Amino acid sequence: MTDMTVSETRRIVYDDGAVRAFVWASVIWGLIGLLVGLVIALQLSFPSLNFDTSWLTFGRLRPLHTNAVIFALVGNMMFAGIYYSSQRLLKTRMASDLLTQVHLWGWQIIILGAAITLPLGITQSKEYAELEWFLDILVAVVWVAFAINFFWTLAIRNEKNLYVAIWFYISTILTIAVLYIVNNLALPVTGTKSYGIFSGAQDALTQWWYGHNAVAFFLTTPILGIMYYFLPKAAGRPVFSYRLSIVHFWALVFIYIWAGPHHLLNTALPDWAQSLGMLFSLMLWAPSWGGMLNGLLTLRGAWHKVRTDPVLKFFVAGVTFYGMATFEGPLLSIKAVSALGHYTDWIIGHVHSGALGWNGFMAAGMFYWLVPRLFGTKLYSTKLADYHFWIGMFGILLYVAAMWVSGISQGLMWRAETPDGGLQYLDWSQILNSQQMMYYARSIGGGMFVVGWLMMVINLVFTAMSGKRTNVEVEVTVMKPVTLEEAPGTWAFLKSRPVILTAIGMIAATFFAMPSIGLAVVGFIMLAAIVMFVAGMLFNTTGKGKHSWHEQLERRPLAFSVLTLVAVLVGGVYELLPGLVTDKEVPLAANGERTVEPYTALELTGRDIYVREGCYVCHSQMIRPFRSEFLRYGAPSRIEESMWDHPFQWGSKRTGPDLARIGLKYGALWHWDHMLNPRDVVEQSIMPSYPWLYDNQAEAGIAADKMGVLKRLGVPYTDEQIQNAKADYDRQAAEVVAELKTTGKVDAPGDTEIIALIAYLLRLGKNLEPAVGAQQASIQGGK
Repeated sequence: MTDMTVSETRRIVYDDGAVRAFVWASVIWGLIGLLVGLVIALQLSFPSLNFDTSWLTFGRLRPLHTNAVIFALVGNMMFAGIYYSSQRLLKTRMASDLLTQVHLWGWQIIILGAAITLPLGITQSKEYAELEWFLDILVAVVWVAFAINFFWTLAIRNEKNLYVAIWFYISTILTIAVLYIVNNLALPVTGTKSYGIFSGAQDALTQWWYGHNAVAFFLTTPILGIMYYFLPKAAGRPVFSYRLSIVHFWALVFIYIWAGPHHLLNTALPDWAQSLGMLFSLMLWAPSWGGMLNGLLTLRGAWHKVRTDPVLKFFVAGVTFYGMATFEGPLLSIKAVSALGHYTDWIIGHVHSGALGWNGFMAAGMFYWLVPRLFGTKLYSTKLADYHFWIGMFGILLYVAAMWVSGISQGLMWRAETPDGGLQYLDWSQILNSQQMMYYARSIGGGMFVVGWLMMVINLVFTAMSGKRTNVEVEVTVMKPVTLEEAPGTWAFLKSRPVILTAIGMIAATFFAMPSIGLAVVGFIMLAAIVMFVAGMLFNTTGKGKHSWHEQLERRPLAFSVLTLVAVLVGGVYELLPGLVTDKEVPLAANGERTVEPYTALELTGRDIYVREGCYVCHSQMIRPFRSEFLRYGAPSRIEESMWDHPFQWGSKRTGPDLARIGLKYGALWHWDHMLNPRDVVEQSIMPSYPWLYDNQAEAGIAADKMGVLKRLGVPYTDEQIQNAKADYDRQAAEVVAELKTTGKVDAPGDTEIIALIAYLLRLGKNLEPAVGAQQASIQGGK
């Protein structure tokens, strides 16, 4: 068995130049992302702020806001924290300056690409994964460069044991690679257009497996690693509990990956998958709060410093927001609670309590601690940092409280009934506009957070100007491998009791989550037995010498990484595999014909316009099995209705009503007038106008290429349909034009984008038209 021992001393200069660059990138891109968020918040109260301009509409700017906050603000902040802390924890410079620069500038090019393409409507429409295929490839390349540099640095480290922060960094790097690659698998049609390989319910499950765990492993685990490094540094106290950090880490990375389906509760997704997501989401309470308590209890004996130190103020508030968000998330995963809160502003409040409270405040705390050290000086103004804290805190609380009130009110109003059993609020705009006071409050709260961030920018700039850039040079002991007889060998380590116990635990958890009652009982019994012994097993020795099992694991980055990856993949494989390997069964009518036909060339073109304009941001296409939704929209959605949808459009927010049956409700003329100026049709509408659709020519010429790609992905287009795509397009467009002429005396050119979009909207709801009586009898749950 080999271990590390002192061989010599060496002077090392840490690469803090990259850290400074990532800090400034986070600060600047973050300000832009927050300003875009403020603009779209105001657009919901003042629709004229869309300016009748395609690249300034809510539907196109909202993905820009989310990507800027997640990948630009938090991403760059995360990289700054990882590069700074890893070098010091591993006592070595990053292995490759070249790979560091590739990572730094490649990431900024990706963000710039997103800032250009998303307002232009170049999008896949997948939440947190909107970037098109050419940028996805760049993301993968840059991430691989980051991963190689990080693991190479682990290999040349001069500190034998991996500190807890490094564990979380490892989980982030491995898991994000798996998530991003799987979710973004696609076939290109053109240089700026592709179709994902998954469709319908498969796509929904894969997307929210990715979406939920992007929150977990991009916005949570790396920030927890940063917490474990910077909070003890700022407080001058050691981490409260090493053992709690072990339980926190392994429980979190194993459980988190299973919870994605809780974003799809009460939808057409199979019930077993929904229950699986709900169960593991509830289990997340324990490790999440364990991490929060470990962070807060680290301040034992140092709480007096919080009164005067703005860095600790931000860290304490950030960790507290983490606790609040990780309490609210599992709460919202309960089906009954989700029935009220899903699609409403409550979800917006929940997301921002995490993004602004947890990520935003942790970023600010880290910057206030880090920048003075990167420039060899003191913080320019502690008082200004305190002002930032209180203004930002009040802004977040106002924002979140407003969204709680608005969201719960919306959920209750959607389901409210009159004494005779009808809907009390038939007019959607009445429900939406009753919450305008909350929208004003949300904008004020968001504006206050932006003001606080701007104060931080000023403070950090003046801090940097008062000092000069410094790269820390330290003397470290270089460790060389030697043989330690008392330490167990690799094979003894791998067959040790904790490894075997963990494997059994994973199998038991998998059994417990299965829809089979018998397997679930077996899994429960196994889990109960493990719980009785797990604490002792985790910390026992391997049987040789004084080396604890986990300490031995911390000295083996490869073994640690493999076990982390296994813990993550178990849940992912079980959650996704059944849906991916099952053949699609096309429902047949009594005469043997398919009940779900793929989109025509014109409808497919219109659907792509729908995606480009970001309509999915405000409208769902998923009617839940509730009486109130049956009364408002029609029969509940069925899983086969969206089976040819690349990508799925079930949605996650209803600023506007559900559109799953909109084709059965309105004709072509209504859509023509509504898209041109929504307020001519619905006086209080806050929807943007889309005048450019009436001038732009649709891309009819590539409809056949699109159909060809979709055929390769399993959509049942025939060669004849693909060959005749242009002729079919023109024929159906002429039918829409004729309807407009007949019903409204509108002379419309058939080659414009609005005609294609209208054709798509008229199609919605016509995949299946089940008998109302039969469907009403199957309505489940409450209202």
